[in-house]
Amino acid sequence: MATEINIRNKRASFDYEFIEEYNAGIVLTGTEIKSIRAGKASLVDSYCYFHRGELWVKGMNIAEYKLGTYYNHQEKRERKLLLTKKELVKLEKKVKESGLTIVPIRVFLNEKGYAKVRIALAKGKKEYDKRESLKAKDAKKEMDRAMKR
Repeated sequence: MATEINIRNKRASFDYEFIEEYNAGIVLTGTEIKSIRAGKASLVDSYCYFHRGELWVKGMNIAEYKLGTYYNHQEKRERKLLLTKKELVKLEKKVKESGLTIVPIRVFLNEKGYAKVRIALAKGKKEYDKRESLKAKDAKKEMDRAMKR
């Protein structure tokens, strides 16, 4: 691969505390993978949900492919995620019993060129947790600045 594709959901790490992370395959059409390879995707406001024992991602935006004709895809359609049956059962149980959610945090291409989605089982942060995250981030920036001097 000539370029490294790494599309992140930066907002997710601010809003959620990640408990477990998984790499999932994603079912795409031909023009969608071309748009991802061009880096034209966004995970802002996207989340995962279960429907009939399958995991789906909703709100993921993959821009229309410039050179696609009438075969082009819908930008915000729901896409199926691929995990092992064991992982699906485990995640579904945790989401139902404890009020956790699943958020996509990263889209990338693996060494074979397949698009993968990094998902996280996450717990929502409270307002004071977000303030603590900002304080820690600011303190780290100050430390880095002091080290450079």
